[in-house]
Amino acid sequence: MGTPRRLAAEFLGTAFLLAAVVGSGIMAERLAGGNIAIALLANTIATGAALVVLISIFGPLSGAHFNPAVTLFFALRREITPSMALAYLAVQMAAAVLGVYVAHAMFGSAIIEVSQKVREAPGQALSEFVATFGLIATIAGGLRFRQASIPFLVGLYITAAYWFTASTSFANPAVTIARSLTDSFAGIAPHSAPAFIAAQIAGALAGYLAFGWLFSAEEKAPPDVSSGQSA
Repeated sequence: MGTPRRLAAEFLGTAFLLAAVVGSGIMAERLAGGNIAIALLANTIATGAALVVLISIFGPLSGAHFNPAVTLFFALRREITPSMALAYLAVQMAAAVLGVYVAHAMFGSAIIEVSQKVREAPGQALSEFVATFGLIATIAGGLRFRQASIPFLVGLYITAAYWFTASTSFANPAVTIARSLTDSFAGIAPHSAPAFIAAQIAGALAGYLAFGWLFSAEEKAPPDVSSGQSA
């Protein structure tokens, strides 16, 4: 697959993902009548569904990382070169910001905003570590046993992680930075972002180590020589 097509797929997928996250958050907040649980549920369903579609259609082109933590995982596995990984990172960052701006434009909000939503309660950084660690588990396990199901596995995992983590599972440094640029339901204050990003990177590294071992191909068992019989 040519590099321009890979980068274009990564760009479009990341931009659509952020448009889905932020756009559904704005829509949910406007329609939920102040019910945060309903707003979060709507935001969750839209994000999980978008992930299934985006990974399905762009995965064959770029691998559908849409996430620097996922790109780091594949770089450590030597399935993407360092130069391509850096290109992915640049594309993901630019596309994530564009996706936020497009969501703002669709809903008539100010294009350029800065979030005021502080996310610094105890356990939020831990939640991002857990969310990213689990995301890497999902991808690594899917690659080992259920490759065709990865779009659904990732979509379902993120849908669940929205609710079982205190941070609502950003699990993505590009998403975190882009969401600091929206003063909407999905936002995060810029000064809250560094702790999230550090935890996400740590979760990706821990996931690479843990699941690289756990899901490694089984070694062939040595011949049984305990009976003294020769092959």
